[in-house]
Parts: sequence; structure tokens; C-alpha cells
Amino acid sequence: MSKRTPDAALLEGFLDATRAAAASVASLVGGGDGLRIDGVAVDALRSALEDLAVDGLVVVGEGEKDQAPMLFVGERFGTGSGPAIDLAVDPVDGTKLAATGRPDSVAVIAVAPRGAMFDIGPAYYLEKLVSARAGAGLSLADPVAVTLTTLASRLGRPVEELRVAVQERPRNEQYARAVVAAGARLVSFADGDVALSLRAAASDGDLDLLLGIGGAPEGILTAAAVRALDGWMAVRFAPQSAQERTRLIDDHVNLEREFTLGELCRKNAWLILSAVTSTALAAGHELAGVRADDDGSIVVESVVVGPGSPLTRSRKRLDPQSSPGVPGPVR
Repeated sequence: MSKRTPDAALLEGFLDATRAAAASVASLVGGGDGLRIDGVAVDALRSALEDLAVDGLVVVGEGEKDQAPMLFVGERFGTGSGPAIDLAVDPVDGTKLAATGRPDSVAVIAVAPRGAMFDIGPAYYLEKLVSARAGAGLSLADPVAVTLTTLASRLGRPVEELRVAVQERPRNEQYARAVVAAGARLVSFADGDVALSLRAAASDGDLDLLLGIGGAPEGILTAAAVRALDGWMAVRFAPQSAQERTRLIDDHVNLEREFTLGELCRKNAWLILSAVTSTALAAGHELAGVRADDDGSIVVESVVVGPGSPLTRSRKRLDPQSSPGVPGPVR
């Protein structure tokens, strides 16, 4: 086994960690308590990572900007022996979706050799552009209408047939208006931009582009999968408060610079996710949400996206009594 990359057994261990996070909140989905969902999933994921034979380091975490439970940046995991692995993590991307039982909530991690993933520093938000390979070279510096015209020409379709995902936020109203003005089909979504990004990056996905300002940690998680899918991605820092802007400037960040996929994820990486609620990623890859069967077992559907094996789907039935990291029903 290489000291720098995980083997198949270790990847299965990371996959089991996302399964544990998803399974741990099965009884909480739709219950309205997003903070509890986050906390339970963090505990389950952390427990499942403890015994992996890696020198593990969390380099991108989630939670700080909204005071949610999290695995923190700089946290160590694993036994300390084995390959040096960096981890970008969101125990539940789309917490609000899970709390209300809506689609596209996932437990997700990105796994890469040490030093592969872009350091977002004190950033909370990024402006993002995500597409399949046809979008290579598209730039956030161009007007939205120009971007859509270019992409449509490459795809051999009229702009009116393009499907463009934009997250529903006041900060993204300008993007939504520009998409509509250009004549493309606007696909609005509330949360869960990792799942939507995969749909845009996959060659057989049902979206042509994802555009707008979203979470910075999710951006780095997405970059690992976009690289594996041979898609295209570009980002710019997009501070949403004076405090965030000041932190970035103090950290000598160039707020005007655009970063492309090769900078966001510099080496082969794997994105591993397990569905908390039903999630559609691409044609033939619709995942059912985590669910408990009558016999007490918990069924989790997952996907691994990595070099040479994009969108590999699996389903596993977990016994809470014998599966490490998977607690019994939470009440």
C-alpha cells in the first residue's frame, strides 16, 4: 500500500464512516431539529474514523460559520500509521433538508493525499461555477449571458435548453436574474449544493451548470468529485460580511483572483457520500434516503466518486448492534 494514497480497504473504511453518519440520524430525519442531526452525525463520523489505519488530518471542516457541531480544521484522526490522508468533511450537507425530510441531504467527505486540497483559510463563502467537461475554460469573470452562450454552443444546443442551478439566497439573486434574462432554464434549490454540483459536473447529469455563491467547505468537497468526473470548476472568494473580508485581506488573500480545478484539487482524490435523504446525482444514480427496516437494520445507499471509478453506487444494510460508529435508534 502506498504511504500517500488509500487502498481499496481503506476507501471502504471511509465509506463506512459516511454510512455511520447517515445511519446515526435515520430516526431524526424530518423531525425538525437540524442542530441535533448535525451533532449526532459528527459524533458517529468521528467515532468511525478513529480506528482507520491512516495519519489523518481534517483540512476542511464545516460548522464554524453557523456554530454547528463539526470536525474542526487541524483535527487528527486514525491510528497515526499508514498513508498521510487529508480530509474535507461535512457530516450532513443540507442539514435543513434532513430536518424537514426534503431531498439532497448527504453525509459527505473528500479523501486525498496530504497537500492535495486547496486551503480556503478563513473563508466561509466562494463564488462557484461547476460544469461537465464541455465547460472547460469558462470563467466567472465573464457575464452570465456570455458563459451560457459559450456553453450552449459547445453542447450544440440553444441557450433555452440549458438547465442552470442557482441556490436560493439573496446573495444569488443577480445570478438567477441573469440566467432568466438569457433565456436558460433556472433550477432553484434551497440547500445541498454538493449534490447539485455533482449533477452539473457529471457528463450524464441533468444539469448543465451550477452558478452562484455558496459555502467554501462544500466547494472543496465538490472539487474532489469534479476532478474525478473530469468536469470543470472555477471559484473566487466571496466574503459576505465585513469581518470575513477583513480576515481574508489580513491573510493576504487576493479577492479578485479566480482559482480553477487544478488548484482546488491538485492530486487524485475521492468523494464519498451516503444519502441522508433521497438524492439524485446523475442518470441511473438516484439514491434512496437512509431508512430503518422492520427488523431494526438500517439501509444506507452511497456513492464513491474517484479516479477510474466515477459514481460507483452501493447499498448496505447495517446492524446497529454490531456496526462500529452506528448507534441504535436515537430518541
